[in-house]
Amino acid sequence: MSTGRAEAFSNGVFAVAITVLVFGLLPIGRGDLDAPILLKAWPEYFAYVVSFLTIGIMWMNHHTILAHVARVDRPLLVLNLLLLMGIVAIPFPTALVAEHLRHPGGTAATVTYGLVMIAISAGFAGLWVYVATHAPALGATVPPDALRSSIPGFTLGGVAYVAGTLVALVSAVAGMVIFGALAVYYLFEHLPSPAEDAPGSSAAGPGP
Repeated sequence: MSTGRAEAFSNGVFAVAITVLVFGLLPIGRGDLDAPILLKAWPEYFAYVVSFLTIGIMWMNHHTILAHVARVDRPLLVLNLLLLMGIVAIPFPTALVAEHLRHPGGTAATVTYGLVMIAISAGFAGLWVYVATHAPALGATVPPDALRSSIPGFTLGGVAYVAGTLVALVSAVAGMVIFGALAVYYLFEHLPSPAEDAPGSSAAGPGP
């Protein structure tokens, strides 16, 4: 199967996940509305921005991963499906953080957010490892050795999400700040396009 259908389906899932995020902002200001009410809703805005940036950069990296191959097989489709299961779940912990960040439940909400990010990071790692180790069968345009050499750097993102989740046990706000910083970092440090790769060069930097 060509990558076109797999990417089209994946794009739809990313679009749904990133659109649903705004639903968490809709209840703000129902009834009476003034500046203090809008300002008091800062956790909702914070959670929205972090998750929007996170889903956005994941979409960019996902596109780049599939751009490395000419076709997909059934195992790759299964790995991609498992990854998308985590992506589409992001609005759930986002809503938890938005509602509970200022309250005692903030720790549980932020840890839940971190656990979802860890699962997604594992999904991305599995997807990239499979591409890197099955490059010839998938019609990859980059030499297999170059793809495999990128695996350690790409999977380091999971370590950062684990660290952020552990920090969230102490401070929910600090944990979310780390997740937000990771989103901004990966906005600039994502997988290069296949056209930028050269034989013998590293095919990927750190990813989600």
